[in-house]
Amino acid sequence: MASFTPPPSVDDVPPAIDGEPARPRTRAERQRETRAALVESALVVFARDGYHGANLELIANHAGYSKGAVYSNFDGKAQLFLAVMDRNLAAIQGEGWDPFGPALPPPPTTIDTLEDGPADLSELMRGLGLATLEFIATAARDELLGPALTRRAQVLLDAFRGVATASPADGEPLAPEEVAVLLSALDQGFAVLALLGIVAPDSSLLRTGLRRLLDPARALAEEPERDQGDTGGDAERD
Repeated sequence: MASFTPPPSVDDVPPAIDGEPARPRTRAERQRETRAALVESALVVFARDGYHGANLELIANHAGYSKGAVYSNFDGKAQLFLAVMDRNLAAIQGEGWDPFGPALPPPPTTIDTLEDGPADLSELMRGLGLATLEFIATAARDELLGPALTRRAQVLLDAFRGVATASPADGEPLAPEEVAVLLSALDQGFAVLALLGIVAPDSSLLRTGLRRLLDPARALAEEPERDQGDTGGDAERD
């Protein structure tokens, strides 16, 4: 018996280009769009409510879907959070970042925030950082999530290994992989201090530290003179 496939809905057919009708989106394309929308929504909800406090139905509704769409694309909350991590890690896998080059401005964001959610990008990233700490504490104790978390950490190490390979110091006795571990430790430790409000998240102190780990002599030679009172920790303290 021949099966019947309903015609595509209006939403499934892209607008015509130059008078020529565009082809309907494939099922795989629609699924990719749904996953991407859910990940963007999850990022905002996790940042506002934390990992444990986030509600999958709210995530789905904010993206314009039902809760069933989440389970059609992800095994559950943990897999959805891993997808959010993958989204952010993808941004650091590009080539060409030079810690000795000029500091780049943060990329513009088009994330659709919740009405009572994070007000700006810095607040969004702080909330997501706190949610990530929650997730790490949970995943590190799980025999399935632990290896998945380790693979994401390796992506970060690989990015720093590329930096260490591209900017080696003269006579550096450590292998790029070892330098990458030190760079990552500084980066992640600084992030925790920023979450605690001890240092400003956009402080130049982190960039200075990364340079000094990579090539101390070059870093000292290229650093501008700093006022004695400028420690980079300009965040407000109680």
